[in-house]
Amino acid sequence: MLVIDGLDFKGATNHEGGMAAMLTGGGGSATMTGGRSLDIYVAEQLAADTRFQNIPLGVQTSAWGASIQTRMGYNGDGSFVSPWDRTQDAFGRVFGMASSTPSDMDLSEMRQQSVLDAVRGELGALRRELGSEERIKLEAHLDSIRQLESRLMVGGGGCGTPPAGTVSNAASQQNENFPMVMRNQIDLMVAALACDATRVATMQCSHTVSPTVPSWLDISEGHHALSHMSDSNVAGVQQFVQAERWFAEQFRYLLERLDATPDMSTPGSSMLDTTAVFWPKEMGDSRLHVCESVPFVIAGAGNHFNLGRYLQFPGGNHQKILVSMCHAMGLMNPTFGDPSHGTGPLAGLTV
Repeated sequence: MLVIDGLDFKGATNHEGGMAAMLTGGGGSATMTGGRSLDIYVAEQLAADTRFQNIPLGVQTSAWGASIQTRMGYNGDGSFVSPWDRTQDAFGRVFGMASSTPSDMDLSEMRQQSVLDAVRGELGALRRELGSEERIKLEAHLDSIRQLESRLMVGGGGCGTPPAGTVSNAASQQNENFPMVMRNQIDLMVAALACDATRVATMQCSHTVSPTVPSWLDISEGHHALSHMSDSNVAGVQQFVQAERWFAEQFRYLLERLDATPDMSTPGSSMLDTTAVFWPKEMGDSRLHVCESVPFVIAGAGNHFNLGRYLQFPGGNHQKILVSMCHAMGLMNPTFGDPSHGTGPLAGLTV
């Protein structure tokens, strides 16, 4: 991992400002990234031939509706990206075919196979009438059809379908089920990436001013209240540390799942080797309500990042770390969000 500290959200403060700027870098529609959040911008620029351009997952993000306090994702038109936080609905969207009965799966495969056979038969007759140059173009087209078919047939090519989960849509919004929903969503995210259902996925845990109570840790205070504990309340501060450590353990679980999953497109590599993982935070000091000295964590993509370090950038602007993440995904944009605070990526992150 890379643990990065000291970055400031220039021109943003408090819960709302931090949430809005965290992944957009501010600046709005007039900037190169057009007010988009990192996930949306990268997905649009990659324009990958996948079932989903991006998959926005969440854990209990909907109780307060969609607002600047509860949404970290932004489309180019300024609208919010609402996470899929109802577990069964999220699973159904991504692996709906895999949840069908065996007889339904067999029938679906037969239908797809018969259509492809018919197309190939007609194209086979056409192939004999084409010149060499046109035949090459035809073969390229057939290859693209085969690749699309392999993506649609979830479970093929080493891609594994996760369990559908044991939490209903309604129960997934209940506080005590937060840990189980978190694990289900992480498993779903890793499987979606491994199956090449998408190249970009996000996970939002609750939201700023979170009402979540970490009751599974024998804590009775809400997360937001814990984040405002004064130093004189030693027990309260320790409970906040305990809650934050739990979230760090979920991040570790995500990395472990990626590391245990082979990347079928890169023989000998795990999904962690070929995935750039980014853990952002919307605020530096919650008691002062400031977006200064905000910590970030980067993991994976070891061929791009020089990992295993703790780095400090006192007073640096966080737009640069957003540029760094874009470059890790193969993009070359020089700025992200408001360019007036600096351009280019953070220095010294790469190999």
